[in-house]
Amino acid sequence: MSIRTRSLTSQRANQLSPSGIRKFFDLLASMEGVISLGVGEPDFATPWHIREAAIYSLEKGYTMYTSNLGMPELRQELARYLKDSYGLDYDPDSELLITVGVSEGLDLTMRAVIDPGDEVIMPDPCYVSYNSCVTLAGGEPVMVPTNQKNNFEVSAADIEAQVTDKTKAILIGYPANPTGAVMPRDKLARIAEVADKHKLLVVSDEIYAKLVYGVEHTCFATLPRMKASTVLLGGFSKAYAMTGWRIGYVAANKELIAAMTKIHQYTIMSAPTMGQVAAIEALKSGEDSSQEMVDDYNRRRRFMVKGLNKIGLPYFEPKGAFYAFPSIKATGMTSEEFAEKLLMEEKVAVVPGSAFGQCGEGYIRCCYATSLAEIEEALVRVGRFVAKYKK
Repeated sequence: MSIRTRSLTSQRANQLSPSGIRKFFDLLASMEGVISLGVGEPDFATPWHIREAAIYSLEKGYTMYTSNLGMPELRQELARYLKDSYGLDYDPDSELLITVGVSEGLDLTMRAVIDPGDEVIMPDPCYVSYNSCVTLAGGEPVMVPTNQKNNFEVSAADIEAQVTDKTKAILIGYPANPTGAVMPRDKLARIAEVADKHKLLVVSDEIYAKLVYGVEHTCFATLPRMKASTVLLGGFSKAYAMTGWRIGYVAANKELIAAMTKIHQYTIMSAPTMGQVAAIEALKSGEDSSQEMVDDYNRRRRFMVKGLNKIGLPYFEPKGAFYAFPSIKATGMTSEEFAEKLLMEEKVAVVPGSAFGQCGEGYIRCCYATSLAEIEEALVRVGRFVAKYKK
């Protein structure tokens, strides 16, 4: 009789680190009186007319599966939205796929395009799922450092310096989580030139596309010669306060969408029907509600930036998303030490910058998608904490 000595879990699963974001939410779940500047969760309820559309669909019994690609009406509305917003023409029957949030869209993309050993270039710091999705698909993440001096903008030259014969894709996300950086069009165009020169796919996570302040968002697929070689990821969670509805989308060429759909149909089948109905209503009539939320985020952004400046924490002024990314290096603590002590001593939850990559060390992510009153009190507590430990 043989005795099994190998691990029951796969090497890929074993090499993944737990999310640095979720660790802190596990801690604060058992604490009272905590102000959370951690999770990227709008504090707004989904606008009533969107909820009402979903409720009505339930009352009518629309609870069955949809097409693997998603409801035809949703894909048609999405095609219209992308045309109106960016001048992009996507065939709703073959170039759009409705997913369970952008997270599934990213996972599908990586599994559909990566072969073992393929390299994917991405900025550091970046959203926590990026390198993990690449790793789970059998690829190798290649991190390109960014920093506060260059506004956390990844440069075309730095990307090109990492290109090898194993490079398959470039993965970027602007407006950026965790930094709030927004890349200007001319710098994105230079990245597009590198991608075109080396025949690389560009995966562009644009979930925060509508959350920009005083600057313009550039959709990567609108850059010269980029539509056919760009995988555009988007969704409804942030701009429409629909995080729990779990509706995202992928826009890409027919070959890529067909490959992703095969994986999607075996693992998910289709995104939630009531969520798709809500997304249709959001696209049809949600612009005013979305803009009201963006205007409110902007007020909170200005308040938080002013407060961080008063505390004396050096920061990069965020131009998009709903995060600030101040430096805490003056305290002499690591990002994780700072976040843990702040939570225990002042009951303010932030995310250590190291959760987003090596270049995030020495920073913390503060989400301002919470009320002004809570932001004001949190800044008082953070100020008291920094004054205690600042060297």
